[in-house]
Amino acid sequence: MKKLRILSLAMAAALSVSLLAGCSDGTATTPDTDTSAAPNDTTSTATGAAFKIGGTGPLTGAASIYGLAAQRGAQIAVDEINALGGDIQFELKYEDDVHDPEKAVNAYNALKEWGMQISLGSVTSKPGEATSVYNFEDRIFALTPSASSTAVVEGKDNVFQMCFTDPNQGLASAEYIYNQGLAEKVFIIWKNDDVYSTGIKDTFMAEAETLGLEVVGDATFADGNDQDFSVQLGQAKDAGADLLFLPMYYQPASLILAQADAMGYTPKFFGVDGMDGILTMEGFDASLAEGVMLLTPFNADATDEATVNFVTKYKELYGETPNQFAADAYDCVYAYKLALETAGCTPDMSASEICDKLIEVFPTITLNGLTGDGSGITWESNGQVSKAPKGMVIQDGAYVGMD
Repeated sequence: MKKLRILSLAMAAALSVSLLAGCSDGTATTPDTDTSAAPNDTTSTATGAAFKIGGTGPLTGAASIYGLAAQRGAQIAVDEINALGGDIQFELKYEDDVHDPEKAVNAYNALKEWGMQISLGSVTSKPGEATSVYNFEDRIFALTPSASSTAVVEGKDNVFQMCFTDPNQGLASAEYIYNQGLAEKVFIIWKNDDVYSTGIKDTFMAEAETLGLEVVGDATFADGNDQDFSVQLGQAKDAGADLLFLPMYYQPASLILAQADAMGYTPKFFGVDGMDGILTMEGFDASLAEGVMLLTPFNADATDEATVNFVTKYKELYGETPNQFAADAYDCVYAYKLALETAGCTPDMSASEICDKLIEVFPTITLNGLTGDGSGITWESNGQVSKAPKGMVIQDGAYVGMD
C-alpha cells in the first residue's frame, strides 16, 4: 500500500526516453519510430523465425475502440521490431472477442490452435478474467495491455499487466483529489455490473474515508440503463457535490457531461484511464469535456520524441489520435522484446519453456516506454505493474499536465 501511495503522488512528470534500441541488460527504451512502413492490421510478417504472439479484444461492437487501439498499437511495435531484422521477430494475431468472456475463450482457443507462444491476454477486464485462467492452465505467458481487474492476475504466476490495477487507480484518484484540494464534497457515479468501475469505486471510497475526503453519496447504473443519468445527477446536485468522480469508460461519461450541462449543473469532473478517448468520440461535443480531469498513463499531446513519433505514425495509418490502450499495447510488445532477449529465448522453444523463462525475468527488467512518467516500468512478481500515473486536465481540446 505504501508503494502505491508513493506512485500516486508522482503525477504529471514529463515522459522522457532516451531513444535507444532494446538491450539485454534488463533495461530498454523504445526506439525512434520509422513512419515509412505501414503495419498490417491482421497478421504481421517477420524477416526470419518469429515468436507467435496473440491477443483477444473487441474488434467489433460497442467496445471496439479499445480493442482496435490495442491491436494497432501492438502492430506498430511489431513492425518496428521486425524491421530491425534482429534475433527477436514477432508474428502478431488478434482475435475478436466482442467484449464477451465466452467469445474471448473461443478466441483464445483459436490462437492456441494457431500456435501462440506468448500472449497479450485480453483487452477488457471480464474477457481478461476468463482467458487468464487458460493462460495459467496452458502455461502460456500473458501480458495484457489493459485488463485491469485484480482477478486477471491473482493466483496466476504467468499473467502480468501493463495497465494500472483498479485498486491502484481508485487509491491514486482519491489521494490526488485530496492532496490538490480539488473538492469539498464528492459524489460517485459508477457502473455496478462492471468489475473495472466497481473495483476503482471500492478503493476510492475506502481511501477517501482514510483521508477525510467527504463522499456525500453515490449512484449506480448498468447495461440497459445507461442512457439517462438525470436521476444520478439530481442526487449529486441535491447533495451539494462540487466534484463528480466517474470511474467508467468514456461512452457513459460523455452522456453524463452532456446531461449535466443541459440541466445547468457545473461541478468538477474527475475520471480514470477509461475516460481517455472522449475527445475523439464520434458525435460528442468535445467542448463539454473542457476542464475534465483524469489519471492516465499516456499523454498523446506530450512533446518527447518517442511519443510524437508514435502519435504521428498512428495518425497517418488510422486517421485518429491514439489513446492509452494503443500506447499500453505498444509498450507490451517492447516489454516482450526486452524480456525475451534478457531470458535468451528463441522461437523454437515451446510456449511452456518460454513461460518459465519469462516468469523469472519480468520482475527483473525495466522498460522506458510511452506510458508512465519516464522513471521506468517494472513489475512485481504478482504480475502488477509499477509505473506512475499522470494527472491530466482537458484544456482547449487537449490533455494538459496538472501540477
